[in-house]
Amino acid sequence: MSENNQNENLHIGIDVGSTTVKLAILDDADQIRYAVYRRHHADVRATIVEVLSEAARDFGDKRMTIAITGSGGLLLAQWLGIEFVQEVIASKTAVETFIPKTDVAIELGGEDAKIIYFDNGIEQRMNGTCAGGTGAFIDQMAALLNTDAGGLNELAQHATTIYPIASRCGVFAKTDVQPLLNEGARREDVAASIFQSVVTQTISGLACGRPIRGYVAFLGGPLQYLPELRKRFYETLNLDEEHRIVPQNAHLFVAGGCAIAGAASETVKAELLSDVLERLKSLGDIQGSEVVRLPPLFVDQAELDEFNARHAGERVPRGDLASYRGTAFLGIDAGSTTFKAALIGQDGELLWTHYVSNKGDVLGCAKAAIAKLYRELPRDAAGNPLVTIGHSTVTGYGEHLLLEALRVDSGEIETVAHLRGAQEMLPGVEFILDIGGQDMKCLRVKDGVIDHIMLNEACSSGCGSFIESFASGLNLDVSEFAKTAIGAENPVDLGSRCTVFMNSRVKQAQKEGATVGDIAAGLAISVIKNALFKVIKIRDPHDVGSKVIVQGGTFLNDAVLRAFEQLSGVNAVRPDIAGNMGAFGAALLARDRFSRQDSQVSGLLSLDALEALAPTHRTVRCKACSNHCLLTVNDFGIDEATGKHRRFITGNRCEKGAGALGQATKADKVPNLFEYKSKRLFDHYTPLAEQDAPRGTVGIPRALNMYENYPFWFTFFTKLGWRVVLSDPSTKKTYEAGIESMPSESVCYPAKLSHGHIMNLLDKHPDFIWFPCSKWERQEDEGAGNHFNCPIVASYAEALRLNIDELRTSDTQFLNPWLPYDKKEHLKKRLFVELIQAHPELCGKGVAAPTQAEVDAAVDAAWAEDEAFKADIREKGAETLLWMEKTHTHGIVLAGRPYHNDPEINHAIPELLTSFGLAVLTEDSIAHLGTLERPIRLVDQWMYHTRLYAAAKVASERKDLDLIQLNSFGCGLDALTTDQVQEILEQAGKVYTVLKIDEVSNLGAARIRVRSLLAALKDQADEEAEARAAEQVCNAAGCGACSLNVEQLLAEAEERAAGKQAGGANAEAVQAAAAAIKPPASFTEKAAPEVQAEFKQRDSGASTEFPRAQFTKEMRDAGYTILAPQMAPYHFELLVPIFERFGYNVELLPSVDHGAVDAGLKYVNNDICYPSILVTGQIMEAVMSGKYDTDKLAVLITQTGGGCRATNYISLIRKALKSVGLSHIPVIAISFKDLGEVNPGFSITPAMLYQAVSALQYGDLLMMCLYRTRPYEVEPGSANALFDHWMAECKRQLKRGVKRGEFKRTVKQIVEDFDTLPLQGEGTKPRVGVVGEILVKFHPTANNQIVDVIEREGCEAVVPGLIEFFLFGAAGGIFQKDPLGRSAKGAFGSKIALQVVKALRAPVTQALEESTRFEPPASIYELAEYANEILSLCNSMGEGWLLTAEMVELIRTGAPNVVCTQPFACLPNHVVGKAVIKELRRRYPESNIVAVDYDPGASEVNQLNRIKLMIAVAKSNLADKEAEARAARTAAATPAIEEAGALDVQETRA
Repeated sequence: MSENNQNENLHIGIDVGSTTVKLAILDDADQIRYAVYRRHHADVRATIVEVLSEAARDFGDKRMTIAITGSGGLLLAQWLGIEFVQEVIASKTAVETFIPKTDVAIELGGEDAKIIYFDNGIEQRMNGTCAGGTGAFIDQMAALLNTDAGGLNELAQHATTIYPIASRCGVFAKTDVQPLLNEGARREDVAASIFQSVVTQTISGLACGRPIRGYVAFLGGPLQYLPELRKRFYETLNLDEEHRIVPQNAHLFVAGGCAIAGAASETVKAELLSDVLERLKSLGDIQGSEVVRLPPLFVDQAELDEFNARHAGERVPRGDLASYRGTAFLGIDAGSTTFKAALIGQDGELLWTHYVSNKGDVLGCAKAAIAKLYRELPRDAAGNPLVTIGHSTVTGYGEHLLLEALRVDSGEIETVAHLRGAQEMLPGVEFILDIGGQDMKCLRVKDGVIDHIMLNEACSSGCGSFIESFASGLNLDVSEFAKTAIGAENPVDLGSRCTVFMNSRVKQAQKEGATVGDIAAGLAISVIKNALFKVIKIRDPHDVGSKVIVQGGTFLNDAVLRAFEQLSGVNAVRPDIAGNMGAFGAALLARDRFSRQDSQVSGLLSLDALEALAPTHRTVRCKACSNHCLLTVNDFGIDEATGKHRRFITGNRCEKGAGALGQATKADKVPNLFEYKSKRLFDHYTPLAEQDAPRGTVGIPRALNMYENYPFWFTFFTKLGWRVVLSDPSTKKTYEAGIESMPSESVCYPAKLSHGHIMNLLDKHPDFIWFPCSKWERQEDEGAGNHFNCPIVASYAEALRLNIDELRTSDTQFLNPWLPYDKKEHLKKRLFVELIQAHPELCGKGVAAPTQAEVDAAVDAAWAEDEAFKADIREKGAETLLWMEKTHTHGIVLAGRPYHNDPEINHAIPELLTSFGLAVLTEDSIAHLGTLERPIRLVDQWMYHTRLYAAAKVASERKDLDLIQLNSFGCGLDALTTDQVQEILEQAGKVYTVLKIDEVSNLGAARIRVRSLLAALKDQADEEAEARAAEQVCNAAGCGACSLNVEQLLAEAEERAAGKQAGGANAEAVQAAAAAIKPPASFTEKAAPEVQAEFKQRDSGASTEFPRAQFTKEMRDAGYTILAPQMAPYHFELLVPIFERFGYNVELLPSVDHGAVDAGLKYVNNDICYPSILVTGQIMEAVMSGKYDTDKLAVLITQTGGGCRATNYISLIRKALKSVGLSHIPVIAISFKDLGEVNPGFSITPAMLYQAVSALQYGDLLMMCLYRTRPYEVEPGSANALFDHWMAECKRQLKRGVKRGEFKRTVKQIVEDFDTLPLQGEGTKPRVGVVGEILVKFHPTANNQIVDVIEREGCEAVVPGLIEFFLFGAAGGIFQKDPLGRSAKGAFGSKIALQVVKALRAPVTQALEESTRFEPPASIYELAEYANEILSLCNSMGEGWLLTAEMVELIRTGAPNVVCTQPFACLPNHVVGKAVIKELRRRYPESNIVAVDYDPGASEVNQLNRIKLMIAVAKSNLADKEAEARAARTAAATPAIEEAGALDVQETRA
């Protein structure tokens, strides 16, 4: 080997991804000399050993620099002592080295997706809480199509149609893809649609409001190997040839960049590859610490033997098909991922079963299975069958397709089929849990009738297909997987959230050396946790009863069954045909139905007809309504009997295009108030003609609160002479049009659609767009505590203004003033100020601007029109109820928010209901007929939701009415409201159904729920009928809702349509009767008691009042223990001594551990925000611990009383206490607002307040001093020691009562002590600010120890104080006085409060001003100014404008790097947090902000990656700054300045 070759420098980069390992060796010229790309099947260490050994063959004797990167590289780097490079830095380095002209790089990996913008500074985005649209997702989807990613690519080349597929979650996509396949869509089209969904997800989920323009590079494995996926990106982004950059080794990019960045690092050392390999091999089995471990499934062999023996006996009776003679009955269960069939004999014995994976071809599976059955039937010598099939019943996803294609005799909803099978197996069954491929069903049974149905809604984490795909990822089949789990010694705790992130937790565990068995056992436990706590929301194991059946293929896995028995504490029965129970139940139903049918044989296609069946598919657009659904038409050839084509049509949202021969059902005649409301709301109003509109045009988006307020605004502008331009009705295209400007991927679908509506209006060029913000809606119910809009409805227009770039360049102005919409007189004044005075240029050319009097008149007219609109809706509601009584029709209140009227949001669910012959009402059409007994459990403060409760009350008082609640995915408030509505209905013995809806339009789950609800109603009605018959009561005038037979209902609906029944003839009579019952004079009133009585058909039998235990003086004197949850560790510790001094026995709960999170998930709705879970969990864990006497216990909690859901901590805690039978424990709320709480034994005196302010000041000051000094301490631990010393001293003072003089001295001394603490390198580290939702910001468990992370990464954390939050609350009265019409007295009070606190803080401010190390914080008025530049100070929900202000303050005071923390789906933060980041970057280009979502299931690895990425950028920015400063100094090159410069690193305050 030549000499120079020996000396050349080589650099190796290893990229350990979530699914693959990449290795690249580069030389000094950055040429790749050796490379390898390999899947690691979760065995990271072995794969790296293998890859390095191969490289060592050629390069083992060379010295080289070694660096490692990737999600799996961090721990390895630490263990091996080699350089670690942050992943994004590696890819940034590679891009800058190999393809420097790139503006934007899009990189897809196994389960992360990143977008890096290079055009001004560098900005990166990375997927946060959802791994939809990544490589793992593509693999999952390919498996559904029975191929791999490459095969998917080949299929996609031949696509002709793109179907909408939800990309938000692989699981959802499955629910879109599966029905498409089940219903016969072409696999080629589905493949291309999957790629399109990845593109949509990447752009909407990551770009978050920042468009992708210029030269775009495509990196990462999936984009390298799947040209069709790139093609979808090109089309969506409109990229021409020139602007596409597809580098040659895109998949090795990160590894190459890692090698270069590693070589450039100061700490890297060159070493021999063989040495590293030795170290790696000798690592042995190291266990990491990140992942929590659980006890094993079986302690010893004896437990396992008992378990096996018990379950071996649970067998279904069998018969022998060969020797059976006579009639048999066939049940088919065409599930989402499997196809099952069962044949039973006369006595219910099982003769034949069939179970296969359907691989997306339901019809093919069914044909093969039934042909196989025909061939296996015993025959006589002449070949005639000796067994005839008497009746066949089909259930499951493919039910409708098979009814048509194979002529199956009858269909049944799957829940009923499962119940029938379970009753046969275990008479008197009380609880059935069925975990299938991707659905989870849980039925509670009472007296043989389904009493409550729970299905997994929006997420199928923990269903069977998940375990299957996981096992195959580990190269095991499911049965081996189960075996290894049973023997596992330390199962891994995998949480219970998104499956893909469970993936990342599994990856984490593997990196930490967990065995496959530990992971398999952990998965089994997590599947059950998910089922019990998330889907079924079980509080107490006894809820499941003692007779429990588990079924579904997933339970054939012993580990899952064992986990269920362990967690629920019940011995369950698992039939030996657990996976086939649906088909077995269907067969039993077929046997029941056979006795009722006329013919003796089934109408099922014969063997010859089966073999001849050759269906054809085509796609067409339905023209029946404006949805223009894409339909798939399956044609099964000509039917001999009728001579017509037998067709099956799917893909339509409603039933219009469906049905066998496409004939429309006669549902048109059943009242659908959604349709009526939509017409009355928008179509009713005709805008002025252009020549009649002297003032020009105003655009109004058809979004959010305009579904409530459009009649008002239309009338207001029309009266004043503007022509109103309304945006077009929503479609999928509306959503796609706004995709580039959505700042938050987790906000609800209605908010996302509003972006598209603004884009649509901009195309129509009105003079201005009007989308006002309004904190309050008008109060409809006097009894409600408040009448807020939800934070999104109230303020989302701010997010639109800040994020839609087109608004900056367009001539159309966007006006979103904050208005006192609930106060008529004040509204007149403000409209004059905000519209006429502020924008004279918009008031028309050549006409005088409107006067105050004209504005007043317009408001009066608009107010009257708003009243009229609401009166019409209410009248229609009354009319519909009367019509239902007259025609004996059953009705459904489809209750949601006003904007759920949008067909793109409700996905035509109203039409689905009318197609079953049900009348559909809206919540606002009947809410005035119900009066709640108060106080209800919730703090009732959102106006739209108050209606929901009243509508539920009405439904509970009628026999012919049920309620289905619509809930938008990500709607934070519904985490509260769904529980409240459920309580109102279930107390009255009604069945509660909720439908979760979002951008995904697949209604499979909705149909199951609606049909299950109908089945439950029918059962209830049958029972009532039997009871009546038994009593022999001949009361013929009963209600007609007693027998709810769906077929009969439809038949009756058709007859009515033909006018044969009273319903048709008496329409005028009904209208007249309804008109006679006038709705109340104003919408702020309820209907008169006698009118309410007239509409009441039954006594609900339950009051909605929720008794609240009070904390009395006697309790205080008796020394009751008062538990307070830990919310901000330093501050709360200081508050406790104050309570003790004033005679309250307060105990602060210890910091939160994982047990508290689990307890929280058990007791609250899992959609609620993380802080609520933590707070409730801490309290319940303590209450249930047995440490306290529950008869001498109370709970203390602080409450804000604002419009965010944190105001409902009290109601969540009360609900949890009630669920364990401890509702006598008082819950005390400390709040400055009146929440209607009464606790005579607890009051806060001015003296206590004074002490509390001192405590908070101590807390803020100590926290600030500690965080500022700890990163630089000379002696490790010295800052903490000083902090602990002062903490103890402050507690002592507060315990005896702190005096003013003492306070001054202490503060001064604290600052002096920290000022003189020996530090080194002070101010040289990047400063990283932490802002966000109050609890997540301060609570180390909630933010995964973020301060430690920041300090570990070599930075200094800056956390703004807690007092500011209270000042912000007080300041609201001042800033909202004019815009929102709040009282002058309140504003004055606020001013005084702020002044008092300022005076109390003076000593601290003074001490900090005199300090050399610390800066005093900005005053609240300064902060308000910062925020006001960006958004209105009326944003007061949650942290409101304070959050924005703190970010600005940090940027201005030398901490431009900010982590904005919030609970997943925190509503106010969508606006005041995520939505302002873009504007902050525009104003402060140096700002470097990352928004991180926290919740129990969020992936810690992912959060860390994103924070580290931000810190890496911070460090490179700081290095650039220092280099600039050095260059400037060298240029000046005078020694004197050189000296000073070296010291001049102190941050000065702007």
